[in-house]
Amino acid sequence: MKTFARRAVVVAATVAVAAGALTACSQTGDHDSTQASSTSTSAVVPGVADWKGDKPTIVLVHGAWADAAGWTPVVTELQKAGFPVKAPPNPLRGLDSDAAYISGVLRQTTGPIILVGHSYGGAVITNAVAGNTQVKALVYIAAFAPDQGDSLASLNSSAQGKEIPSVPATPSSYPDTGGSTGTELTIDPGQYPNVFLDNTVAPDQQHALAVEQRPLSLAAVTGTSGAPAWKALPSWYMVAEQDHAIAPDLERFMATRAGAHTVEVEGPHLIMQTSPDAVTALIEQAAVATR
Repeated sequence: MKTFARRAVVVAATVAVAAGALTACSQTGDHDSTQASSTSTSAVVPGVADWKGDKPTIVLVHGAWADAAGWTPVVTELQKAGFPVKAPPNPLRGLDSDAAYISGVLRQTTGPIILVGHSYGGAVITNAVAGNTQVKALVYIAAFAPDQGDSLASLNSSAQGKEIPSVPATPSSYPDTGGSTGTELTIDPGQYPNVFLDNTVAPDQQHALAVEQRPLSLAAVTGTSGAPAWKALPSWYMVAEQDHAIAPDLERFMATRAGAHTVEVEGPHLIMQTSPDAVTALIEQAAVATR
């Protein structure tokens, strides 16, 4: 059991170490990439205020060690702008099953969809579209954007994923389907504010988010991605410049590979908590560009 626990910790570390440059292995996507550096992005996007007709539904998919409530500041801004919003729970049990769950949410959503993922949620949205023609754009917020065959573990063991400290994740067991036992990973609550928030929000808010985190199954760390939706759909990407959970250079690599329209914002991994206006603006830009 000790050997298994050590192995779980090693894999957990792989999930969110950090960044370097692996441009030699870069694979360019089908869409033009527009990169810009920004520390403050206006939430007022041309084309939103004078939008005629129904707006697309924004589906927000949270990542590991978080829950849908992490999107609250962005949900508030999107609803003020007249967008219907869904923020479903991401099960965090395995990439295939999580993508299937979100795919079900998409099938039961009427009209056009802008699909947004944060962190591990980016891997989920990459695999959840499955030919759904209602999805018009993908938006990655400090997120994994895997190619076919990638896993969280392989991405974070690449050159880009080795320049930040390992995420301080602790393994524990849970009852899995069929009577088996699974392993899930939880971030040390004492380290959570530094890793996810760079100690940039009020202490009481940081501590609340730390204890409210939902653990990630080890199966989600090692599960490999299928054919990526970003090869068929336009994508937008926000790099969090002070990210301590996914290396910023790894984010840049994935954004470039996907051919995403890319912005960089000064902030931590939970960038939607610290810069909700910038996150909202990027989502709105995707909606306007694909209407």
